[in-house]
Amino acid sequence: MNPVVRIKLSLMMLFQFFIWGIWFVTMGTYLSSSLKADGLQIGAAYGMMAIATIISPFIIGIVADRFFAPKKVFALLHFTGGIVLFILSRIVDVNIFNWVLLLYALLYAPTLALASSIAFSQLKNVEKSFSEIRVFGTIGWIIAGVSIDRIFNISPQELGLTFTIAAIASVLLAAFSLFLPESAKTTETTPESKTSISEAFVLFKNRSFTVFFIASILICIPLSFYYSLTNLFLNEVGLVNATSKMAFGQFSEAAFIILIPFFLQRWGVKWMIVAGMIAWVLRFLFFRYGDAGDNSWMLITGIILHGICYDFFFVTGQIYTDRVAPKKYRNAAQGMITMATYGIGWWIGSILSGFVAKQATINETAHHWDAIWLVPAAISAAVMILFIAFFRNKNSQVPVQTV
Repeated sequence: MNPVVRIKLSLMMLFQFFIWGIWFVTMGTYLSSSLKADGLQIGAAYGMMAIATIISPFIIGIVADRFFAPKKVFALLHFTGGIVLFILSRIVDVNIFNWVLLLYALLYAPTLALASSIAFSQLKNVEKSFSEIRVFGTIGWIIAGVSIDRIFNISPQELGLTFTIAAIASVLLAAFSLFLPESAKTTETTPESKTSISEAFVLFKNRSFTVFFIASILICIPLSFYYSLTNLFLNEVGLVNATSKMAFGQFSEAAFIILIPFFLQRWGVKWMIVAGMIAWVLRFLFFRYGDAGDNSWMLITGIILHGICYDFFFVTGQIYTDRVAPKKYRNAAQGMITMATYGIGWWIGSILSGFVAKQATINETAHHWDAIWLVPAAISAAVMILFIAFFRNKNSQVPVQTV
């Protein structure tokens, strides 16, 4: 790959996930401490991104592919999103906050698929090169997490500043996006790319892909527990510098994403995904039995397992989807997987995690964390058993009928 193109794509990924990571990880703590939100309201807030992810691909898939170059849509979404993020930082009512957050989510969610699409369009060897580009997204998330405690020194009561920082970064990414390599509109390319997400339903002819799709939805339920409750949990049990310690998970993610080609060649898609699911179960059990005292190593280990949890399932899943989908459906297939994971699964998980957290609340301030973490552990174990039983690693593409 042209070194200049590689640098541009890497910086795109870094900013893309810095913007998300700087406010998303601590939002539950912010809503609880500053806006006095309960578990259901926090769950609803995290569910806004999921709702947006379900809705946006159908709209953006048409706009980005058929009318405007993807990078221009990407830039416009981030610029407008930066304005909305600044407004979010000034809102003090949790109900108004959640509605404005939904507006921002509708702007940000499509950029996840667009970023991957822009990168894939420049890669000759996706299985080898995508992880090398995507790792910079993880680095961006690490920088976001560490900077809250170590650079900006933001206290739990001042976490509204994270939205302001994200707003500035979003506007900067919008300007930078105009210098990204061109990824032509489908109307100017070939008939093979003129597809929408609904047309990619042909992939369900492949039983293994169908199993993977369902597993992707279900595994995002425990993922929602992790993102919406972990920072609040770590602060509540008294772990010092909880936010920067959560960045250990992204360090782990960065390490394992580089190792994906090595494990993929030796284990194959199925067993890499199974290893990721095992890590999910272990993570929540460590949270269940850990504490900020002598067993703090269990909390840190649970965080570090994020690398295997995320990379071995989600990044491997993206590669598997690109491999199994015919060229005509690849962009649409990636959008459909994004909708399944960050959309349907995350929405269910956000609602469930909020409900479980509220039911396990003590005196409106503390929680029965022992009971809370058993729920995502049990769900992860059940999904793993079903996946092992029904997934067959058929890597051949779905046959496309021609007329």
